[in-house]
Amino acid sequence: MKELIIVGASGYGREVLQWCKEINKKNPTWIIKGFIDDNPMALEKYECDYLVIGSIQDWMPGENEMFALALANPVIKEKVVSLLKGKGAIFTSVIHPEAIISDFVSLGEGIVMYPGAGLSPNTKVGDFVTLISGAGHDAVIEDYATISGLCDICGHVHIGKGAYIGSHSTVIPNKIVGAGAYVGAGSIVIRSVAPGKKVFGNPARVLDI
Repeated sequence: MKELIIVGASGYGREVLQWCKEINKKNPTWIIKGFIDDNPMALEKYECDYLVIGSIQDWMPGENEMFALALANPVIKEKVVSLLKGKGAIFTSVIHPEAIISDFVSLGEGIVMYPGAGLSPNTKVGDFVTLISGAGHDAVIEDYATISGLCDICGHVHIGKGAYIGSHSTVIPNKIVGAGAYVGAGSIVIRSVAPGKKVFGNPARVLDI
């Protein structure tokens, strides 16, 4: 089996660790090695059965190592993936056994999918997408996007590269959230969001903050 290193030791990283352990219980898949994080004290205040074994910046991938990306910020995701891939790192997806993936779904590389998250038929998901909740039929979620918990990404929605959808948000059918856009927690998107814009509220409106 490959050794697995989790990239990022935040709370999200500890959640990804838990999903990896639950995957291993169902079907032994990896030998979990620990975390890499540029903050060596990231786990200091928390109970955890694995350690920070090195920094992201300095880590040199080994031949038997695979990496799980446990970072939620889309901009940081892309930078870290570029750094580690430049050193030869190979990433794996972490898809919890209780996630629901319909027929005819397209999945990219390095996805993290939480328990209970669902993808309806003909949904397309790019690389390094975080799916704490899922998406409706025919949705497109581009690379590095993050879909937070309890979101409702409706049918035919298009989430652009590096967009962030905050928890409890809804994007109604056929709307586009542009690349790099940010949808604040609890927002209801009833109009498409231009690339790079930040929207908040019900209905969601642009705020310059």
